Amino acid sequence: MPGDPHPAPAARVLVLNSGSSSVKYQLLDMRESRRLAVGLVERIGEQTSRLRHTPSATGVTREHDGPIADHDAALKAVSDELARDGLGLDSPELAAIGHRVVHGGMHFTEPTVIDDTVLDEIERLIPVAPLHNPANLTGIRTARALRPDLPQVAVFDTAFHTTMPESAARYAIDVATADAHRIRRYGFHGTSHAYVSRATAKLLGRAPEDVNLIVLHLGNGASASAVRAGKCVDTSMGLTPLEGLVMGTRSGDLDPAVIFHLARVGGMSTDEIDTLLNKRSGLIGLCGDNDMREIRRRIGEGDERAQLAFDIYIHRLKKYIGAYYAVLGRVDAVAFTAGVGENAASVREAAVAGLEELGLAVDATLNAAPGDGPRLISPAHARVAVAVVPTDEELEIATQTYALVGKNR
Repeated sequence: MPGDPHPAPAARVLVLNSGSSSVKYQLLDMRESRRLAVGLVERIGEQTSRLRHTPSATGVTREHDGPIADHDAALKAVSDELARDGLGLDSPELAAIGHRVVHGGMHFTEPTVIDDTVLDEIERLIPVAPLHNPANLTGIRTARALRPDLPQVAVFDTAFHTTMPESAARYAIDVATADAHRIRRYGFHGTSHAYVSRATAKLLGRAPEDVNLIVLHLGNGASASAVRAGKCVDTSMGLTPLEGLVMGTRSGDLDPAVIFHLARVGGMSTDEIDTLLNKRSGLIGLCGDNDMREIRRRIGEGDERAQLAFDIYIHRLKKYIGAYYAVLGRVDAVAFTAGVGENAASVREAAVAGLEELGLAVDATLNAAPGDGPRLISPAHARVAVAVVPTDEELEIATQTYALVGKNR
């Protein structure tokens, strides 16, 4: 209230996820971990730009179509929408802005308050994240210009995986060459793996330090992690998000000689091969669809290409479950998360089918039952719990941001 000599401390965090042509955002009140608004600006720089904004107070989405020239204009439009709901960026209740940054290399192992030195280091990492870090930087610079007085925090996708031992993080190539070009396994989806690993431990009624987990983040991008006592010891993505599981449009694991073969015999350029492996492979390359719902529908109609794509997807997934079981030695739970992991019961069932000797199984009724929150889908008294744990990367970014800003007050 006006004149209050002891005003409540600022507790709102705006989370920004800036892509090359989009900005996703959420505003959260960290006193209750409550969302105040969510939104998306897409097709930035085009005549068909669109802003979708939903304040939690009403739940009614407002949409605006029309050209939004650049990220500066996009964030100003976001600020205007928030102001309409009394949540403007000029509010004294806003404590910080948290930014998702895809690649932090080995330098950034935890959330970091952004200054010019941090920006320079993120920029130096562009060669190992050319599709992501430039867009992340654009969002950061725009937000800093809009609120130069406000703490801005970078939360890195790679940070959770920096606890991997060198035996897991190193590729078996010449060490001097690898070090000169920062070639190593970094891993991604770290905010999701961090959030889900803690949420799974909570579901089991145990402390994160007491459990070993395999986390399967299955969306259009997909990754697995082996988490021992709350720390990542291995993950499926590597130098880039291309390594590992079969994904919506990415190949995942591949013999490196395939690239040489395509260049020498197929006459393909580096850019053409990059496009092939990142955008025309995975499920879409195998069957023409990268939506698991559509693939399952086609399988129901007897489509052999869809069935083969599904079988390859599951085969790779099952290999990683087995490999990470071996890495951990003891597994207390396997957690499925993200769009496919949370919603595709058939994927969860197929992924653990035949692994009963490892203590893994799903209860058909529990697996098929819809649900929004964390839940167990394994039979009672199963040796290894199988869980569905919805991810919340924005809340994780906001939590890490608020914790850091609170420390620095």
